[in-house]
Amino acid sequence: MAQPTNPIKPTTRISISSNFTPNTFSKLHPTFPPKPITISFKVLSSSSPTNPSSSPTKTLISILRAIPDWADRIKERGMKKNRTLYNHQKWVDHRSSLRHVRHLLSSPSSRVILSLIPPVIAFTSVAVVIASYNSAVSMHWLPEFYPVLRASSLPYQLTAPALALLLVFRTEASYSRFEEGRKAWTKVIAGTNDLARQVIAGVESSSDAPLKKALLQYIMAFPVSLKCHVIYGSDVEGDLRNLLEIDDLMVVLNSKHRPRCIIQFISQSLQMLKMEEARRHMLDTLKISDYSLFKTFRKRQESKISCFHEGIGVCEQLIGTPIPLSYTRLTSRFLVLWHLTLPIILWDDCHWIVVPATFVSAASLFCIEEVGVLIEEPFPMLALDDLCNVAQRNIQEAVASENRIQALLNAKIKIHSEQHSSNGHPNL
Repeated sequence: MAQPTNPIKPTTRISISSNFTPNTFSKLHPTFPPKPITISFKVLSSSSPTNPSSSPTKTLISILRAIPDWADRIKERGMKKNRTLYNHQKWVDHRSSLRHVRHLLSSPSSRVILSLIPPVIAFTSVAVVIASYNSAVSMHWLPEFYPVLRASSLPYQLTAPALALLLVFRTEASYSRFEEGRKAWTKVIAGTNDLARQVIAGVESSSDAPLKKALLQYIMAFPVSLKCHVIYGSDVEGDLRNLLEIDDLMVVLNSKHRPRCIIQFISQSLQMLKMEEARRHMLDTLKISDYSLFKTFRKRQESKISCFHEGIGVCEQLIGTPIPLSYTRLTSRFLVLWHLTLPIILWDDCHWIVVPATFVSAASLFCIEEVGVLIEEPFPMLALDDLCNVAQRNIQEAVASENRIQALLNAKIKIHSEQHSSNGHPNL
C-alpha cells in the first residue's frame, strides 16, 4: 500500500548562537577572543507568516480613499487662500443682478461643492444599488423570497423638522463664532491704531526718537503675529521680517507665544520712554489738569495693552473650543442615516427617480452642513492680511504726515499772532 505523501509546509528559520570554542591545538596557535558559532536549521510549520489578502485590501482602501483625500486637499488649499476686504466696486458686483449666473458658472471651482463629491457620490451609489435590487425583484430576476425594499414615508415626515432644526442651529452657532472672531479683530486693529496715534502725539523728545520708532514697529507687528498665531501654516518669519529688526525678530521667533512676546516689547518700550520728566515738570508747575491728562494718557496706554490681551484670549478660545462635538456628531449621523434610507422611503412613489432625488437631497443638505463646518473656524474666513496691511499703512502715513501737519499748525499760530497786537486789537 502506497504511503500518503506529506504536503509541503512553509518553513521558519530559527537561529541559535553559541559561544563554545573548541580547545584543540590551543597550545600551537595563539588564543583569539571566542566567536559565536551560528547554527541554522529549519523547522516545519503549518502557519504562514504572511497574509496574501493584505495587499489587495490595502489597494482597495487606497482606491476608496482617493476621492475623499483629493477633496480634502482642495478644501485645505481653499482655507489657506487670502481673503480681501471689500471696496465699492466689490459691493457693486456683490449685489449685481447677474450674481446668480456668476455663482452658477463658478460652481466647478467652489471648494464647498468639491468637498461634497465624496458623500454625494456615496449616497447616490447606494440609491442606484437599492433601485437596481428592487427592479430585479419586481421583474422576478431574483428568487421570490427576496423582498422589495420599501417603507412608509410617515417617519420621514415626522423627523424632517428635527433635521431642519439641527442644520439651522448648527449653522447659526458657527456664524456666531465667526461674528465673535470678527469683533475681536476689529478691537485689535482699532487698539493698534489708537495706541500708535497716542505714541506719535505724546512722544516729542528727540532723544526718544529711536525708541519711538522701535515702539511703532512693535505696535505694527502685533496684529501680524496674532494673525500667524491663529492661522495654521503661516510664514511668521516672512511676515515679520519687514517690521522688526533681526535681533528682535530672533527673540520673537524663539518665544513660545509670539504675540505675548511682542506685548512685552511694547510694555518695556513704554516704560523706557522719558515720561517721568514730563511728570516732574507737571508736579513742579502744579498744573493739576495737565497731570490728570498725563494719568489719562497712561491709563489709555494700559487699556490698549489690555485690549491686546483680550484679543489673544478670544482668539485662543475660538481656536481651542469648537462647537460641542456631540452636537456636530449628531447632525452628521442624522444626515447619513436619512440619506441611506431615503431611497427605500421614496421607492413606491418615485421608483428610479429616487436616484436623482437622493442626489439633490444629499447635495443640498450636506452643503448647508459643510458651510457650518467651514465658518466654525472663523479666522481663515477673515481678511486678516488686508487688516494688518491697512493698520501698517495708517501708522506709516501718520508718521510721515506728523511733521508736515505740525509745521502747518505752527505757521497758522504764527500768522494769527502777527495779525494781533499785544493789547488785543488787530494791527491796521
